[in-house]
Amino acid sequence: MHWRGQRSFAVENSWLLQSCFVSLIAVLFTVLAETKALAEALVGETRTYDALSRPETGTEALKQTYKRPGLIPFPADNPYTPKKAALGKKLYFDPRLSSSGTQSCASCHSPAFGWGDGLSIAVGDKMEKLARRSPTIVNAAWGSIFMWDGRVPDLEEQALGPIMSASEMNMPIDALLVRLSSIPGYRSLFAEAFPEYGVSVQAIKQALATYQRTIVSGWAPFDAWIEGDEMAIPEEAKRGFVVFNTKAKCSSCHAGWNFTDDSFHDIGLPSPDMGRGKFLPTIVKMQHAFKTPGLREITSRAPYMHDGSIDTLSKVVEHYDDGGINRESRSDLIGPLGLTEAEKSDLVAFLKSLSGEETTAIVPELPR
Repeated sequence: MHWRGQRSFAVENSWLLQSCFVSLIAVLFTVLAETKALAEALVGETRTYDALSRPETGTEALKQTYKRPGLIPFPADNPYTPKKAALGKKLYFDPRLSSSGTQSCASCHSPAFGWGDGLSIAVGDKMEKLARRSPTIVNAAWGSIFMWDGRVPDLEEQALGPIMSASEMNMPIDALLVRLSSIPGYRSLFAEAFPEYGVSVQAIKQALATYQRTIVSGWAPFDAWIEGDEMAIPEEAKRGFVVFNTKAKCSSCHAGWNFTDDSFHDIGLPSPDMGRGKFLPTIVKMQHAFKTPGLREITSRAPYMHDGSIDTLSKVVEHYDDGGINRESRSDLIGPLGLTEAEKSDLVAFLKSLSGEETTAIVPELPR
């Protein structure tokens, strides 16, 4: 009786098993179709735009890897305080930190030029040209190594370096301490922000670094798009996002919310500058290698590259599409891409979506 009951149940519900089997086959075909579409997208075919725009292919998850962080990171040995940041801002805009009394940190890293200077090559003391262009300091709080060649390990040391450099602000540190100590307003500010240090090298470094960490790129159309506003950026920029992450391979180096891997690559520029290779002469791939810049506020930061040799975003895209100089040190990630004119145009549209509202910074009243 028990056996016949089981057999009856199986026979009577065979339609259910058949239905499940048919459904399983349908699911398998759907998965295979989606996998094929994604594979085609990853090799840069035209249907890339359709395939990666659907949430089920993972684009929504990819977009979230570029999501802005909620907080600015400050190191445990130099935590944020309002008084420290306020002092750092005054120091940052004060030309008395240079020997000539004419150059401040803001001279080379101005909010008007995406926190750079708009020049192909930076100028230093007595307006002499330097070897490289001024890098932006926007989003420096998320940096792990500094300068084009990575010779500075943290923002505190970076903040002091240009001041003491004979070719830049040319201000010996002992002379700077004397100058700042002679200004009553600064003595009071240092005492309030650093009661344990007063006017000192440590306090200058920490104050400047603290202020620089507060310089964060503005809310951009791209940010609104990844938060769900489909009208925030044009369709060409959305297509450019796909090209950026697939065929153009930009995201191999320009990753994360600040669009940088904080590493060093030779991208095939015709420059004799050895970059990171000066410090790592035995590592072939570090010759002619420079730090990957972030891409936030990119439209206000022309000209581009460590030597300011490319003046527009369109030409930057052309350089990467061409692949630059094919030499032993050139990064394995760099090479001819075969982008179409439409893909190049879309890519530039996407890059433009990374710039937010124009940054404004009110120059503080300086101590007298």
